[in-house]
Amino acid sequence: MATARAATLLAGFILSALLLMPVQWLGLKLNLPYARNLPNRYHRFLCSLIGIRIIRRGTPHEDGACLIAANHTSWLDIPIVGALTPCSFVAKSEVAGWPFFGTLAKLQQTVFVERERRTRTAHSRNEIHARIAAGDRLVLFPEGTSSDGNRVLSFKSALMSVAQLTIVNGDQDREDDLVVQPVSIAYTGLYGMPMSRYYRPFFAWYGDMELFPHLWEAFKTGPIEVTVEYHRPVTIREIGNRKALAAYCEASCRRGVAEALSGRWEEAPLPAEAPGALAQPRVAEA
Repeated sequence: MATARAATLLAGFILSALLLMPVQWLGLKLNLPYARNLPNRYHRFLCSLIGIRIIRRGTPHEDGACLIAANHTSWLDIPIVGALTPCSFVAKSEVAGWPFFGTLAKLQQTVFVERERRTRTAHSRNEIHARIAAGDRLVLFPEGTSSDGNRVLSFKSALMSVAQLTIVNGDQDREDDLVVQPVSIAYTGLYGMPMSRYYRPFFAWYGDMELFPHLWEAFKTGPIEVTVEYHRPVTIREIGNRKALAAYCEASCRRGVAEALSGRWEEAPLPAEAPGALAQPRVAEA
């Protein structure tokens, strides 16, 4: 039964992607409006096909330009976050050369960065800034790699320097600070029951795991529940500098993952650098 499920899901995933690839390519080539929202609709379809129930907490920042900083557990993070809001991703340059998945990433207008070459950091930062200034919502995984899903790794601050640059507001002809919003992703349920540490590696893709065998096992094991929490958005002016910004995003994601896995929710603390700010209320949605 599990093998039949995996085969059906894999076939549906590949066939639907192959059907939409030329449609999205044409939309990007001709700069057609639907090309921005088609990946979002496809990710929603993909989550429904795989059997991923997303529980959203908090509210995505919608008032102006925004960079999302999220913890990274699995390749499933892409359709999960992509299903909630139209967005593109920041990925390591090697992804561009991956068969099939590299093409999908390019069609979603992924920004590819060379993480190992510090001399390219300024170029990557400027490209990210240009995309956000043009109205794109970009998702950055500051850990630089994926984890086992039971913890959050340290956030690297290099690309957080993009928050030091302002965004020109065309409607009011003024420069605004770039908003950064931490988003935590936690794999919490399997077949309607809490997911244990034993089963989480079936969905967490990390270390030297091969992608396609892991894909097969994940399709065999589902359906699952994932909790995605949008934490309080901030600017670097509020926080102080890029390292403090990375630390705030890391702490927010670490707390969000821990609370989601334990099922115990607490009031989010304010950043020490912004004692007068109001905490954003948490709203649970099924």
